[in-house]
Amino acid sequence: MTVPAPECAALTEGLRAVRARTGLSLSGLAERTPYSRSSWERYLNGKKPVPRQAVEALCAMAGEPSARLLALWELADAEWSGRARSTPPAVPSAPAAPPGSTGAGAGAFGRARRQYWFVVGAGVAVMAAAMTGVLIVVLSVLNPGTAHPARAALPVLDPAPGCQGRTCEGEDPDRMFCGLPGRADSLGPEHRTATGAHMEIRYSTVCAAAWGRIWHARVGDAIELSAPGARSRRTLIKNAVDTGVYRFTPMIGAPARATLRLCFLPVSGAGHRECVSSHRRE
Repeated sequence: MTVPAPECAALTEGLRAVRARTGLSLSGLAERTPYSRSSWERYLNGKKPVPRQAVEALCAMAGEPSARLLALWELADAEWSGRARSTPPAVPSAPAAPPGSTGAGAGAFGRARRQYWFVVGAGVAVMAAAMTGVLIVVLSVLNPGTAHPARAALPVLDPAPGCQGRTCEGEDPDRMFCGLPGRADSLGPEHRTATGAHMEIRYSTVCAAAWGRIWHARVGDAIELSAPGARSRRTLIKNAVDTGVYRFTPMIGAPARATLRLCFLPVSGAGHRECVSSHRRE
């Protein structure tokens, strides 16, 4: 069975949580939207890409702000459409000279050949520039830590963060809108554990808070984030759903970024504790 990308699984889980707040059955959703009962069943189980309009409609019925789910939808849509893995088209080869071209005919062909390459070269330059712009935008969403320095000048996204600094202590980064695309960076590279799980330390300048993130883990695994003078924060992988999505620790508010430490605690008997610091791997 194909394991869904964490971005898609996170959206599916978010849709189910919002749907639960509507109090509506699948039939009730179908009655209030242009989408059938079977379509909603597929959307909420991750069997079928969900239209953006369906996400907006679901949030409206639940009385929920749509910004967070739409940000997740953008990431999931990049996976569904293949944009996250797309490659530029090959540049066509120049036409070969016709056999036996000599004299004035050869000169004319030479000029045409040079014009051809000028046009192709200009087209490649334009395409490269456009792709560079797209790449900067994609990187700023998928991996803010490698984004262009100019992103710091971008306007703050809505909705407003739900906490800042010490007020973020123990809060969920998702619920406080601290982890939205463009608001959080990875402190150091992600770490792949001996069991195949991935983890990293996340930090939001907007919220002035940090948390740990894990994915592709196993039921019973856990991660714990710590910093001097602060209470350690841990999250446990409780069930099969947790293994296919990102899981976060509660936040540590206003930590010294260079002192953060994240440890992987494998399910009993599966291996040894593995830790990384915000400035180095241990």
